[in-house]
Amino acid sequence: MVGVICGKDNSVENHLEMGKKLLAAGQLADALSHFHAAVDGDPKSYVAYYRRATVYLAMGKSKSALPDLTKVIELKPDFTSARLQRGNLLLKQGRLDEAEGDFKKVLKSSPSSREEQEAQSQLKKSDEIQRLVTQARSDFGHEDYSSAASHLDTIIDTCVWDVDSRELRAECFIQMREMGKAISDLKAASKLRNDNTQAFYKLSTIYYNLGDHEMSLSEVRECLKLDPDHKQCFSHYKQVKKLNKQIMSAEELIQQQRYGDAVSKYEAVMKTEPDVPQYTFLAKERICHCLSKDQQGAKAIPVCSEVLQSDPQNGNVLKDRAEAYLQDEQYEEAIKGFESAKEFSENDREVIEGLERAQRLLKQSQKRDYYKILGVKRTAQKKEIIKAYRKLAQQWHPDNFQDPEDKKKAEKKFIDIAQAKEVLTDPEMRSKFDQGEDPLDPESQQGGGHHHFHGAWESFQGFNPFGSGPFSFKFNFN
Repeated sequence: MVGVICGKDNSVENHLEMGKKLLAAGQLADALSHFHAAVDGDPKSYVAYYRRATVYLAMGKSKSALPDLTKVIELKPDFTSARLQRGNLLLKQGRLDEAEGDFKKVLKSSPSSREEQEAQSQLKKSDEIQRLVTQARSDFGHEDYSSAASHLDTIIDTCVWDVDSRELRAECFIQMREMGKAISDLKAASKLRNDNTQAFYKLSTIYYNLGDHEMSLSEVRECLKLDPDHKQCFSHYKQVKKLNKQIMSAEELIQQQRYGDAVSKYEAVMKTEPDVPQYTFLAKERICHCLSKDQQGAKAIPVCSEVLQSDPQNGNVLKDRAEAYLQDEQYEEAIKGFESAKEFSENDREVIEGLERAQRLLKQSQKRDYYKILGVKRTAQKKEIIKAYRKLAQQWHPDNFQDPEDKKKAEKKFIDIAQAKEVLTDPEMRSKFDQGEDPLDPESQQGGGHHHFHGAWESFQGFNPFGSGPFSFKFNFN
């Protein structure tokens, strides 16, 4: 702090003088300390109160300035400058009758020409605002919310700290479905009035109905800090807290890749809040994602499609549905889906890689499909693959056929079955195949293939998946 508060000379006059110099220098905090000391030293010094009010105003603390100006007027009723300043503050707060009282008394107290002109101007402005307030309330009562909001705009331009006008305009915006503007007014109202529980409650309900459960929870907690027994806020708090907990839990399950549990949790979200469409939409969007991630393409597709009916430009859902189409072997639909997703998230690596994979799988599906050869789904486990292989190998064993043409076809089919089994039971080769690359086809291998099927069929006599030696087939399934 600049200056001396406790020193050789602690007189009120010294504090007033020092505070005045600091105020002129723009050192507001230090000036305020001296004016505090002056008020404490002489509680009947109207000058000390007035100068402290001047500092408060310079610091933007009008709430603190108002009681000081009132004290000045109490101590010196003919102090027109203080009365004029108080009238201006009251006008900004929307306390129109009190403001008009101050302006009228200024005009009756031999003011300077500048003070007289300002008082007359402000009195005229206050009268006009009184008229607009009456009109705005009438329009609101007649449900003409747009006209009421327009009048309130003009009122609030002057009465910037008027809580009632901001709350009424917020109600107009709510009725007009302009929630962003309503939130702005209610946030201002919650700050302008210290105990404004109703503003916090309305903010919480707006955020809740917009689907922002986290902001809703934050605002309703502010209400309960002011009044722990507030019935509306407490009831709303319990609902928001439950919903928020379910959503947070579902997202944690997704992070843990427990997609089935996450689906169940989001189904619970829809039961907890069936009346707000945003939460149903969120739940279905995330269920679409979970089913896609859980390799349940057939189930994911209708859920994703339902979400896209409401939000056709949702890049994440387009991507999830395209992935589901891939799993369901609808490659052309997958390509379209990834191309659509790319329009909205062109730098998403998953989209780029998914599109490339879909294009490879489409090309692959037009050639040899090991899953189709064995008649199993792409999601089949190793046991299912081996079971299908054994059944088909027995059915198409060349020894079962006597006719040379039939035997030749059987040999071709038999090798296809054996190759399918080798690829799909080898994790590395199966992964390559699932990415659209045939590990037994050198042409499809990126960078050249190194693994092909035991010299392929050109030397069938050297290949026996059941036993040893040329064409000495023994059914020994290990």
